[in-house]
Amino acid sequence: MCAAILIVDDSEDIREGVGILLESEGYQVLTADSGETALGLLQDRQTIDLIILDIMMPGQSGFETCREIREITIAPILFLSAKAGIEDKETGLIIGGDDYLPKPFSPVELVARIKALLRRYAVYQGKDHNVSSDVIKIRELHIYPSAEEVILAGKRIPLRHMEYRLLVHLALHRGRIFSAEELYETLWMQPFLPLSNHTVVTHIKNLRQKIEHDPKDPKYILTVWGKGYRIV
Repeated sequence: MCAAILIVDDSEDIREGVGILLESEGYQVLTADSGETALGLLQDRQTIDLIILDIMMPGQSGFETCREIREITIAPILFLSAKAGIEDKETGLIIGGDDYLPKPFSPVELVARIKALLRRYAVYQGKDHNVSSDVIKIRELHIYPSAEEVILAGKRIPLRHMEYRLLVHLALHRGRIFSAEELYETLWMQPFLPLSNHTVVTHIKNLRQKIEHDPKDPKYILTVWGKGYRIV
């Protein structure tokens, strides 16, 4: 079945142009001219595999929409925006985005990034994951890749997309130390820049707030000073 992609942009030209491009690649395309409309579509429809999201829109901004999307789905979000500053990109990734492509953009690069995000989404859905069990168990922490669920002591823990991917990556390599650079370049698929360390630290902090009894004295995600992070 072809992937369903939602394009959220207040520009009719962008929606139409990107839609034609993606349909020519065999994708199913849905469009929304505002964040509010996009959220309605996501709530009414069972499966959206990827969201292309503008930032500067009338009413609810793309950043605000991204935060609310993360309460509905962990499908990858690709920001497509005229805001090309480093701080905008960092904000987009920190709040739950998976990639960021400034306008104007190359159609070839856009399609390449979409394909990469969809491949990785399939992996983290468990579709392509070579895992011997349907659950990754680390004491009271149970991760179900096929269902995209995290259970801690019998309670479901809601995670944002990048938090979930970070947790799964560390859990699948339990005991291995990953530097912030390794995590960023593997999970965000971007070159590691000075501000990138803050992105990783923020996601680790958010994860600890959700899965640790005492985030200041973590028992699952440990910091190995001078080296990085690992799950034990």
